[in-house]
Amino acid sequence: MSERAEQQQLRVVVADDQAAVREPLAAVLDLAEDIDVVAAASNGHEVLEAVGAGPVDVVLMDLRMPVMDGIETTRRLAEQYPDVAVVVLTTFADDDSILGALGAGARGYLTKNAGRRDITRAIRAAAAGQSVLDRAVQDRLLATARAREPAPPGRDLPADLTPREREVLALIGLGLPNRGIAEKLFISEATVKTHINNLFAKAGIRDRSDAVRRAIEAGLA
Repeated sequence: MSERAEQQQLRVVVADDQAAVREPLAAVLDLAEDIDVVAAASNGHEVLEAVGAGPVDVVLMDLRMPVMDGIETTRRLAEQYPDVAVVVLTTFADDDSILGALGAGARGYLTKNAGRRDITRAIRAAAAGQSVLDRAVQDRLLATARAREPAPPGRDLPADLTPREREVLALIGLGLPNRGIAEKLFISEATVKTHINNLFAKAGIRDRSDAVRRAIEAGLA
């Protein structure tokens, strides 16, 4: 048995609408001893089909794709296949793209300037429930937060939010999925969902993307 066969393989789907990007990327990632590229997809529907045929551990997701874009696909994966991690790999690092993807449940966000080592590291981290953000993405989030008027943490949040609900909101703002929040706070995912439902109701938060924005505005993230 080969060393590759003995290792636990991370089953990865590569999603990008451009074959000139998708196919070489899949081939390069497949060279890693612990990564097995099980499918390549050109749009969100193909991603969902590949994950449904599974098993899949991580989807490396482009954002701008036809039929169904990466943010909507990430949202559906989070709802239907919460154990599948998403790492975004895109040329876009604007606020709407970053907050939209993290709010939808992506665990990692890289730009296409990332090298093979950065991408494989992000895939492994996402599979382990951790988040990895490209330096450009981190800088963008910090710039966005600093551009807002300084205020004490928790500004514009309801006074009846519990300390735990504030912690959960802060972790959502940092891009953690429910499982990552549960591991960070040493609580169950079911308890995380209860806290999220409560804080969304109290604060009038519409969805996860809105929660990321509110966390940053309140100085929690």
